[in-house]
Amino acid sequence: MWTQDMFGVEKPIIALLHLDALPGDPGYCGDMKTVTEHARKDLLALQDGGVDGILFANEFSLPYQPVADIAVVSAMAYIIGKLKDEISVPFGVNVVKNPIATIDLGAATGAKFGRSCFSGAYMGEYGVYVSNSGEAIRHRKALGIEDMKLLFKVNPEADAYLVQRDVQVVAKSIMFGDFADGLCVSGAAAGAEPDDVILSRVHEVAKPRKVPVFCNTGCNHGNVREKLGNCDGVCMGTAFKKDGVFNGRVDKERVREFMEIVADIRKGL
Repeated sequence: MWTQDMFGVEKPIIALLHLDALPGDPGYCGDMKTVTEHARKDLLALQDGGVDGILFANEFSLPYQPVADIAVVSAMAYIIGKLKDEISVPFGVNVVKNPIATIDLGAATGAKFGRSCFSGAYMGEYGVYVSNSGEAIRHRKALGIEDMKLLFKVNPEADAYLVQRDVQVVAKSIMFGDFADGLCVSGAAAGAEPDDVILSRVHEVAKPRKVPVFCNTGCNHGNVREKLGNCDGVCMGTAFKKDGVFNGRVDKERVREFMEIVADIRKGL
């Protein structure tokens, strides 16, 4: 799989770097220097703890927008640019609920991968959400960044498909018609554990196609052995933070302890 080439390991652990609220967001502190410094501290803690990759996401741009403000995307690019020389692992980007902006940000920053809802129609607290995979794939090509891998969310957090569909049907369709480079299986929210049956069923249909499947939320020190038995990698944020609290800052010791468990798992592969 391409993940082995990119990250240099089997079953890579991609750490979410949750950026603070950004300009235009209700929770913005009013000081980009502070936001950038928080991001730097989290970045170094994650890397020193041994993660295999980093995913920059505007997780605190709450409430999320169907079309992100230019100020938000610009701020993300600014922060990544300021930290670029200190990034020592492959990194990706995610402008929450904004697939085209995610690709744009990837082009601007040199990201190796992007994660988003690149396909599907969903409904949730933020209304009806419709994405266009044809537009996304063509946009990536137009920008000349076809080597940027796109991780498709099979079941976005907190939202539901407008029409109920079997998860294996969805996964097969995404892989065949949407050119997905990877699939992400989520729980009900950030930090919420995904259903093991759903995770394993998606992995079952993706494995023959050599498309990696990621446990997208809810992986932690206590369940990582089970989760990695049903997928090819993890996207993880909340469990790396102090006391495992979503609003906290990254705790390097929690990261190191988790990666020691992963190292032991890899010995048996």
